[in-house]
Amino acid sequence: MKILKVSIIIVIFLVGASALILYGFYEYNNKEKKVLTAADRKNINGKFIKLSKGITHYQLEGPENGEVVILVHGFSVPYYIWDGTYEFLVKNGYRVLRYDMYGRGYSDRPYTIYDKNLYNTQLLDLITALKLQGHVNLAGISFGGEMITNFACQHPDMINKVILIDPAYESLKPSAPRHFTMYNEAVNSNKRAKDQLNDFLYPKEHSGWVKRYLPQMEYKGFRHALVSTMYDYEQHSRESNICLNKANKPVLLIWGEKDGTSPFRYSDSIRSVLKVDFFPVAGAAHLPSVEKPDTVNSKILAFLKQE
Repeated sequence: MKILKVSIIIVIFLVGASALILYGFYEYNNKEKKVLTAADRKNINGKFIKLSKGITHYQLEGPENGEVVILVHGFSVPYYIWDGTYEFLVKNGYRVLRYDMYGRGYSDRPYTIYDKNLYNTQLLDLITALKLQGHVNLAGISFGGEMITNFACQHPDMINKVILIDPAYESLKPSAPRHFTMYNEAVNSNKRAKDQLNDFLYPKEHSGWVKRYLPQMEYKGFRHALVSTMYDYEQHSRESNICLNKANKPVLLIWGEKDGTSPFRYSDSIRSVLKVDFFPVAGAAHLPSVEKPDTVNSKILAFLKQE
């Protein structure tokens, strides 16, 4: 009996010590220490607008009567991912909108389910609140490509043309339990940031990319937004592309030939069910609009100008 008691005490001690170590490791690596407030946003470029699910950080420029182009970023990098394309299209007379999805950048991080409804509602609210006129052109990169495909299927009467850049195709849903993924995202936050360089063919040419990514990770809710998206955003890419094809909208599909994030072979899967103007980009990985801006932006402009 004495041996049993000692064994139980040892087990309890080991479990408690392990829990303390895991918690300490979590606290040491967890970057989310602050709540995003109006004070934090005072010195941030762009504008802010209150929508039905929270405040959204956005930038809108170009002539009032210009044709509207909306640029939607990917899974976790906020709207700065579109810097070059945004400036290029504004200079060419388009009225261009880019924004941070909920949970990213300097938009609110509501503690809610990050599913198709949330993302589609945010974009619809934004179009309505900003009173954007006429049919809009949508451009989405990576996860943003999947998101705008679903939005265009839901609101085809609002859409003129669709531009997909290396769109997400495989499901984001991990096989591990959700709580494990939440913990993993916290203790491997540095890896999450550094892995953004994997989207480039020549990462050394984009040495400042990680530094730009880090600030959004300091605010509570970023990790929840990513993990909820992984588990709650139902990604049925083939069905979504079939739906977009039925909407009969002009679609430009741009893909970096060396993409290791959304492999180039998925372009074949998309084109098997969706009629597109296909534009492969040599010498580029997952972000061809960043790595080959002149080539990609010229193609986007030509596509938008087509009658």
